[in-house]
Amino acid sequence: MITTRRKKRFLLCVRNEGCEDLQLRKLYEQQPDTAAAREGYVRVIDESGEDYLYPKSYFVAVELPREAERALARRRSMSVSNSQLQRTGLARRR
Repeated sequence: MITTRRKKRFLLCVRNEGCEDLQLRKLYEQQPDTAAAREGYVRVIDESGEDYLYPKSYFVAVELPREAERALARRRSMSVSNSQLQRTGLARRR
């Protein structure tokens, strides 16, 4: 059985009115959500690693070289593991 991996899609934030949790000029990874797309929204992963819906007009799709995509994937996995380490460290201090 042949499986095809979905190419990750990255969006550049160009507007953030009313969405203080979005940072202008920052790249966000888009998650597929056809229902949201029909309504004019995109689903992106934020700093916490959670995904949220935002207006599509707040982003511009960008094509990244493969090396850049890998670097972003490593950064995200490192930030998740770092937050887990911080929580573990806090639990030990208490």
